[in-house]
Amino acid sequence: MIIQPQLFTAHQAAISLTLFRNNAPLVHCLTNDVVQTFTANVLLALGASPAMVIEPQEAAEFSAIADSVLINVGTLTRARSEAMRLAVQAANNAGRPWTLDPVAVGGLTFRSDFCRRLLDYRPAAIRGNASEIMALARQAVAGRGVDSLHDSSASLEAACLLAQTSGAVVAVTGEVDYVTDGKQLLAIPGGASLMTRVVGTGCALSAVVAGFAALPGDKLTHVASACRVMSLAGERAAALAAGPGSFASLMLDQLYHLDTEALV
Repeated sequence: MIIQPQLFTAHQAAISLTLFRNNAPLVHCLTNDVVQTFTANVLLALGASPAMVIEPQEAAEFSAIADSVLINVGTLTRARSEAMRLAVQAANNAGRPWTLDPVAVGGLTFRSDFCRRLLDYRPAAIRGNASEIMALARQAVAGRGVDSLHDSSASLEAACLLAQTSGAVVAVTGEVDYVTDGKQLLAIPGGASLMTRVVGTGCALSAVVAGFAALPGDKLTHVASACRVMSLAGERAAALAAGPGSFASLMLDQLYHLDTEALV
């Protein structure tokens, strides 16, 4: 049975954003090559500290001291998968939360098998589009790269099931974002179509989710807040942008200037 979604309140996002900036989490991002710079800039704009350490031994060492870890399989290789596995193990041993972004899972065998094995290491959060979440939950097996073939609302049953079986807070992003811990389901409307015309907005959101997942308190609320912070910045940037080029820069500016009053 699908849990009925509840509308996420902006007041909760304002509280989480304040906590995020006060804590300034150090986020270790093992992410894809295409988005590293944008991801780092998004985290910096919000007041966090990004790091990208990918050598296997160093990745494990750094994950033990970072506040949180992001695993994004966008440009996965065998060597990188080993660094990711060691990083996740080290994070777990140190009690650090880690977040999975299952890029293109369902469409490609190596990454699909790898991400399903990673679920045994109990991620704190999972962020993906509808097709990726459905594939990870074994409810769909086809995808088209990073593009979702499904609306986010089509994946609610899969998201709830994945949250229940993995123990993670699962965020499905689309025209409406949905976040669930398997018991509650939150709907977060907002965003802008230009967010799909700039490479890295989804991957950067996963890094923000990783940072918010490191905060003390309710992880469901914090992950939903990460989604709303990014969607609001996207809305504000789109209102000023002439196209994708200016949008990317404006989104960083909006994240930097975003205050709690804007979220309420």
